[in-house]
Amino acid sequence: MDVKNQTMPLEQEIQTDFHKEMSYGDYLHLDKILSSQHRLSDHHDEMLFIIIHQTSELWMKLIIHELNAAIQCIRCNDLEPSFKMLSRVSRIQQQLIQSWSVLSTLTPSEYMQFRDKLGHSSGFQSYQNRLIEFALGNKNAHTLAVYQHQPELYAELQDALHKPSIYDAAIAALATHGLSVDENALNRDWSQNYEPNASVEAAWLTVYRNPNQYWDLYELAEKLVDIGNQQQLWRFNHMTTVERIIGHKKGTGGSSGVSYLKRVLDQQFFPELFSLRTKL
Repeated sequence: MDVKNQTMPLEQEIQTDFHKEMSYGDYLHLDKILSSQHRLSDHHDEMLFIIIHQTSELWMKLIIHELNAAIQCIRCNDLEPSFKMLSRVSRIQQQLIQSWSVLSTLTPSEYMQFRDKLGHSSGFQSYQNRLIEFALGNKNAHTLAVYQHQPELYAELQDALHKPSIYDAAIAALATHGLSVDENALNRDWSQNYEPNASVEAAWLTVYRNPNQYWDLYELAEKLVDIGNQQQLWRFNHMTTVERIIGHKKGTGGSSGVSYLKRVLDQQFFPELFSLRTKL
């Protein structure tokens, strides 16, 4: 008997009747998710373009979920649970970075076959990416203009703009642990971009010179460095992928494209956590 050609029967305990039970597809609402890819052209590669961006948005949703929870933990001076959340964010960022290499299989000739179908829609308008940037401390009220046509979303982004970022929460944690931090770094206008502060750098230097004494703060700092680095890598890979596919054309949303993305790379997160390394 040729056992290789035999069909293996299902184990008796495997559930097969889902007339009155919740199935895998029911739980995940796969009918909605997998029917949400609507090409506007007949080009084969538009499906790649849509799925890359949809899956990226799902990963971003999880990043926001984890970042918000981590910020809450840090503000409650309960640092340890935040470490797992921030490690997860870093792993998700790796997935997002890898997605650019998949999108880069789209050639310029292929993309030009359906690019005009996008109209003025652009990744610049990703409100979840904006929420992530706000949560990491890159605040820019001008970016909210593209969401004015969606009042509820605009209000959500306005709220996020005026909330302390994860770095603001970390700076407050320094003060909670008895380290000296200037009042203007602790109680500032959260809607403004953070400006480097000498007292914050001095506080982090104390943490790094005494890791055993300030282990939780030391661990938090390194988790933030991981996330800051990964976000910059994501930005860089975004820029190089765009350059590979459209060169220096303007973006569909009206930006200067690659030139704009290069300027974004100059916006560093958590500045004192990087500047202190020179002074250690």
